[in-house]
Amino acid sequence: MEILVCIKQVPDSFETLQIDERTGRPSFPPGTAFRMNRFDEFALEEALRIKESLSGTLVHALSVGPERVSAAVQRAMGMGADHGVHILEPSEGYVSPLTVASLIAAFARTRGYDVLMCGVMAEDTMACQTGQLIAALLDVPCATSVIREEILPDRGQITAEREIEGGSREKVQLSMPAVLTIQPGINFPRYPSFSKVLRARTYIQERIRAEDLGTPEQREFSGGIRFPEAAPQGVFVKGSPEEKARELIGILHRKSLIA
Repeated sequence: MEILVCIKQVPDSFETLQIDERTGRPSFPPGTAFRMNRFDEFALEEALRIKESLSGTLVHALSVGPERVSAAVQRAMGMGADHGVHILEPSEGYVSPLTVASLIAAFARTRGYDVLMCGVMAEDTMACQTGQLIAALLDVPCATSVIREEILPDRGQITAEREIEGGSREKVQLSMPAVLTIQPGINFPRYPSFSKVLRARTYIQERIRAEDLGTPEQREFSGGIRFPEAAPQGVFVKGSPEEKARELIGILHRKSLIA
């Protein structure tokens, strides 16, 4: 059985985020640290646990993005993935979930993966769309917000328990191949050992240019972003209870909240 885990690289901290006033788009100064999306760490850990429980299972890690994204793929191999794939999409700007999903689906379509896993969302955009779009493009079943799963490769089935609204859970059965988006809390992601990190440096990543997969026509664009306006500071009213009451009435009157 073969599992493909889709991971994303995100900024380690948004404190360094800058906005280009000319374009209205985000930019990160030199030296900004990036890391694997934490939601995807749960998906990778779940795939590695399946590998440990089902002999003969191989785990592949894939990421879409510019040159720096290869570090996230390397970390995935350091955690235990057998193979790393980097789809080189050089844009540092906004790339829509549909574009990312189309590239992943184009790559996976002929690879014969039994299960595809993603984190439930990305920390930066929080779109919660990529996994579902991959499933739609590949025309395979999908279960989102999975908190527990049982894979029966001999039957070609997956039983998944997923979280739904109101704190309830739903159990579904899917035919393989299928896409699962993994909910945080399903496991505790491992920290890669030093020996595995060193070994992963010797692995050769499979690198594919996005244009070789047929980059889809962009259907959505980011018009710009901005920092939220600072909330107004509160006012501390001092004095005796009578003075505080008069001052409060005056404030409400000046704001036209009372006549």
